[in-house]
Amino acid sequence: MPILDVHDVTVAYHRKPVLWDVDWTLDEPRLVGIVGPNGAGKSTLIKAMLGLVPLVSGTVNVFDQPVANVRRRIGYVPQRESVDWDFPVSVLDVALMGTYGSLGWFRRPGAKQRALAEKCLEMVGIRDLEQQQIGQLSGGQQQRTFLARALAQQADVYFMDEPFAGVDAATEQAIFQILRHLRQQGKTIVVVHHDLRTVPRYFDHLILLNVRLVASGPTATVFTDENLRKTYGGRLSILETVGAAVQAQERTP
Repeated sequence: MPILDVHDVTVAYHRKPVLWDVDWTLDEPRLVGIVGPNGAGKSTLIKAMLGLVPLVSGTVNVFDQPVANVRRRIGYVPQRESVDWDFPVSVLDVALMGTYGSLGWFRRPGAKQRALAEKCLEMVGIRDLEQQQIGQLSGGQQQRTFLARALAQQADVYFMDEPFAGVDAATEQAIFQILRHLRQQGKTIVVVHHDLRTVPRYFDHLILLNVRLVASGPTATVFTDENLRKTYGGRLSILETVGAAVQAQERTP
């Protein structure tokens, strides 16, 4: 069965289409990048796959079922800008939220769930901050906190909306190593990404999007000058960036 199946999906805000007739199927676990210019509908595509926005037309299935039937198998890291960082909650509390789906109604996290949350905080390198309020964290620490929450869900598919945005180089590499580890465990990770220079190194599957689906498939075959011209309108700076990224990838052992 397909892991993800997006069929004929159209989404509109205030009657203006932001996604138009998108078809995409993923049959095997992959580390997937969604790439395109600002306003291309990248975040909307993730939200459509999560069932967070209404569809004008089309369907989305995860493991051949509607999203609502398999939510426990799905993890989500939203954009930092969408989070209320003034909410009075600690780093450990946020990580524990990832365990709620497996508890059922009216059950509170116990020692087992706390141990899992602490392990996930250790994985992302912020175990020592578990009692800090989230509003007191740096941008990179906040991103690591929500990544720990997603890891605590022990999901099969993860959706991440620009997890590398606004973080320092050390945090970006730490997040990438975690994503690669998840991929090696047979998980599927779908990531909205904006830095073309790192695309060939970070992702083994790519979606190029500009309201419509421009191209999708293995990064080695999709990440081309021609497809990027179609996606970004042929901007020279974009093509130069891609050329540098491809050359760097060729030099990587």
